[in-house]
Amino acid sequence: MLIRFVLENVFSFGAQREFNTMPNTRLKTLEHHCYDFDGFPLLKMSAIYGANGAGKSNLIKGMFVLQSMVLEGKVPYVFKDNSFKFNTDPQANQLFAVEFIQGQVPFYYGLSVHQGRIVTEELYRSGLGKRKDELIYERKTDENGITSLKFSPEFEKDEKSQVLKSILIEEFVKPNEPVFKLLARRDNKYLAEVKLAFSWFSDTLQMINPRSKPIGLAHMIDNEPDFKNYAQDLMCSLNIGIESLSTEKVELEEFFGKDNENELIALKRRVEESELKMLDFESRSGEDILVVKENGKFWVKTLKIHHKGKDEQVVRFDLKEESDGTVRLLDFVPAFMDVITEPRVFLIDEIERSIHPLLIKELVRKFSHDSQTKGQLIFTTHESNLLDQELFRQDEIWFAEKTKEGETDLYSLSDFKEHKTIDIRKGYLSGRYGAIPFLGNLSDLNWHEYVTE
Repeated sequence: MLIRFVLENVFSFGAQREFNTMPNTRLKTLEHHCYDFDGFPLLKMSAIYGANGAGKSNLIKGMFVLQSMVLEGKVPYVFKDNSFKFNTDPQANQLFAVEFIQGQVPFYYGLSVHQGRIVTEELYRSGLGKRKDELIYERKTDENGITSLKFSPEFEKDEKSQVLKSILIEEFVKPNEPVFKLLARRDNKYLAEVKLAFSWFSDTLQMINPRSKPIGLAHMIDNEPDFKNYAQDLMCSLNIGIESLSTEKVELEEFFGKDNENELIALKRRVEESELKMLDFESRSGEDILVVKENGKFWVKTLKIHHKGKDEQVVRFDLKEESDGTVRLLDFVPAFMDVITEPRVFLIDEIERSIHPLLIKELVRKFSHDSQTKGQLIFTTHESNLLDQELFRQDEIWFAEKTKEGETDLYSLSDFKEHKTIDIRKGYLSGRYGAIPFLGNLSDLNWHEYVTE
């Protein structure tokens, strides 16, 4: 579960800003939206609003960058150019920090970067404000690229662990690479919690952007009958003409042809090297495919969508033949299954993209009113129809607004202390909470004066 996420000097975030899922104690509405973790409550939903260019997507992007650095084990070279452009201090560091719960254990992870060099990196067992945080490891790298590591007292007292520490510093640790993944792969009893915390980034945290495609859906439908039934029921209930879903499964050589032997060998190697033994990409024909190794063989799987037409005739369509809205909804199918059954965290950028307002509202309503959900659903949106206190608590609605200094500010609707019966949609559109575009200059624009004879 996500507790809080902090950014500083990253993208449109200048001064340190925090997004969190902690409930406001004065609010008593939709109490089933509060999960309880050993007396520590967390909210299950969050919607982030803001004008175009305000920076709400940069919040999701910031989390994606942090996740990528952790999982890939390096700071991307291009990232050194992604600091806040209006920052007047060239020596300022870029900060990423996240507090989360994984396996009932609260953690805090922070990463401070300067021009691609990791200045500090730290992982603590969080005390959640009730007790002192407990150090798991802390790493510092100076301007000369010299790194020091400090671990928990138990690790530091153990002789074998000290040998491991020396080897890591001398042979493996690099200035532009986080040590999180490196430590998570070590078989050391004092680093067991590092492995657990790492699994939050690799398994629990899931992100969907507007360009995502539901390619992995073909594999799930092929291998999991219960999931296939759920996926079909969900898509059919949306009344968009879908009759059923299926997977076409063809051996790799048959799909590509045996003449491309070198390409097939390279492709098989990439699949073997992937963690899940599967690889998705777009074929030369423009078809979205998934290459999977199963039972010693390599297969190509593609998702097929069946529609019912005239005289009850059922016709099979490829994914590339579907509308953007249908593809977007298909991408949500595994997301909603996971978020209702597992304590996963889904961050979705522009949840309403290509989807009818009434349809997305019903999907959000379904999740909001379900008292048995297990995960968190956090998304950015422009869709004002979702601003409904029957769907959201006030502390679940956030706003992103660009300040006069050009930086993104973040704040919650609960800061305004509105009554639970007020029409927040009307208040938002009238500018009561900010985070909307200013259109005055557009009305004064005389665009005909730029037309020449």
